[in-house]
Amino acid sequence: MSLIVHLADYRRRAGLTQAQLAQEAGVSRKTINTIENRVFVPSTTLALTLAKVLAVSVHDLFALEEE
Repeated sequence: MSLIVHLADYRRRAGLTQAQLAQEAGVSRKTINTIENRVFVPSTTLALTLAKVLAVSVHDLFALEEE
C-alpha cells in the first residue's frame, strides 16, 4: 500500500505557504516539502499537529491507497 497525501491541497486552502505551515507546526519548510512530495512519512505526532494547525482530521490529510 502507498500513502496518499493531501497536505498541499489543505495547506493551499488555508492560504499558507510551506514556510508558514512549517513555522506553525514547529518543523522546517523542507520537512513540509518532503511530506508533500511523499519522500518522508510524518510521525503520528507530526501528522496530528499538521491536522490541528489546518483544522482538519488526519484522515483528510493522509490515507492509504487501496490496492
